[in-house]
Amino acid sequence: MLKNLLLVMIGGGTGSGLRFLTYHYCSRYFVGNFPVATFICNILGCIAIGVLSGWIARTAGGDSAMKWLLVTGFCGGYTTFSAFGIENFGLLQGNNIMTAIAYIAASVCFGILAVGLGLAIAR
Repeated sequence: MLKNLLLVMIGGGTGSGLRFLTYHYCSRYFVGNFPVATFICNILGCIAIGVLSGWIARTAGGDSAMKWLLVTGFCGGYTTFSAFGIENFGLLQGNNIMTAIAYIAASVCFGILAVGLGLAIAR
């Protein structure tokens, strides 16, 4: 368990650092109200989690250490949206369309409400 925790922390720290750099460079080149950096992190994170999950399953024999380091750690540190994306993709692949729709709707709606609640509590 400790080894896996350390792998997640190393990957997460690296992903978070890359997210910081993405935000830093996007703020230099993109102005306006659209959250370009977040959008870029979310899309790149989804590509990364797909590539890494497929690569680990195909070449690393589903090596759990690689999964903890790269998928849970790195992708999770870069953006949790990638986990949201791969979970929904799995639901859709498994023909669990209504579950995917419910998960998407609930995550977005309750996520926004939770932010509002958190801000209200902080006041």
